[in-house]
Amino acid sequence: MYKVNNHIHTPYSFSAFKSIKEAFELAEKEGIQVLGINDFFVTDGYSEFNEQAQKHNIYPIFNVEFIGLLKEEQEKGIRVNDPSNPGRTYFCGKALSFPVSLSEENRKKLDKVVSESQKQVKDMLNKLAELLKTIEAPFSLSFEEIKLKYARELVRERHIVQGLRNSINEHYPDKASKSEFIVKLYSGNQSKVDLSDNNSFEGELRSRLLKAGGTAFVPEEESSFLPIPELVDIIINAGGIPCYPVLLDDKNGNYTEFEGDKEALLKRLKQLNVGAVELIPGRNNIKHLRSFVKYFYENDFLVSFGTEHNTPEMTPMEVKAGGNTSLDEFLLKVNEETACIYIAHQELISKEREGYLDSNGYCKTGKKKAFIDEGKSILADFLKN
Repeated sequence: MYKVNNHIHTPYSFSAFKSIKEAFELAEKEGIQVLGINDFFVTDGYSEFNEQAQKHNIYPIFNVEFIGLLKEEQEKGIRVNDPSNPGRTYFCGKALSFPVSLSEENRKKLDKVVSESQKQVKDMLNKLAELLKTIEAPFSLSFEEIKLKYARELVRERHIVQGLRNSINEHYPDKASKSEFIVKLYSGNQSKVDLSDNNSFEGELRSRLLKAGGTAFVPEEESSFLPIPELVDIIINAGGIPCYPVLLDDKNGNYTEFEGDKEALLKRLKQLNVGAVELIPGRNNIKHLRSFVKYFYENDFLVSFGTEHNTPEMTPMEVKAGGNTSLDEFLLKVNEETACIYIAHQELISKEREGYLDSNGYCKTGKKKAFIDEGKSILADFLKN
């Protein structure tokens, strides 16, 4: 069975990897044969991703991720796949055409969303700069510095906390002085995490400073989020397959209101013309994962998995469930089949032919096996080279 990871972020958005090359080196070391790029808002990394894929003989799948809005759910206070913000929805496009092609209208829509996100980041950095000045920090941070040191084109919250954490560690190398500074930064409150654990430290900085209630928090304008139906159209226009990223159970076994009833979730996704879901199994209990995947798989949804690698923590590239639990044969089979469908779709779209979506944007579920077989054949030929 082929080893597939269909969802990693690269430095073009935010990533555990310092470079795309590093991601492929780890993937090759672990025997990954299919790897999917899944950056936020941008497809800038596609060319480099494809180049490294060819060098390492790993088949590339070209994906993208957005943050959109389900207005109806927002008005009802229903959390979708952002556990802190009702209505806010992470949403993916899978197996886009390469090179990616967008209409001028859709390109303008996305450019506006990116522009709004960068304005919010700049405003947060300005508020953070004021805070650092108030507590007489021996360093400052600017948008230009963060972009130069930590980002490519797009600067995100995670880049801010990465820069802040590095500056704190540089100026306060010992535990005592660092803890003392953190108390000032947190308005008199002490840290509750291990400050030597970069992942936990950055997570706390983000939560305490940049999220709602934080000193440097800046609320996003609603214009920063496109409605999900618009994102569905944009993804289809770009040759991709609309896909809903599922949170599923958290560490306490809780679900969001949107995902708590899988029958209702499936019905709502069908209303939105979405026939694919994706999970990051490392967040989920294996029993909950298997039950959910089985239900959606039996209802002809495409189901794929990835590791995300969207934090400073460098975890293995092999997809596993929570508690480092290996995926069973059924889950591996589902992930492989979906990857093969994406491969066949991607190849057809690149030749300007119709892929797994029909002319109305609906999945060709009746031709699922044919697409799986075609994808396996394409993959086998690719890996022979």
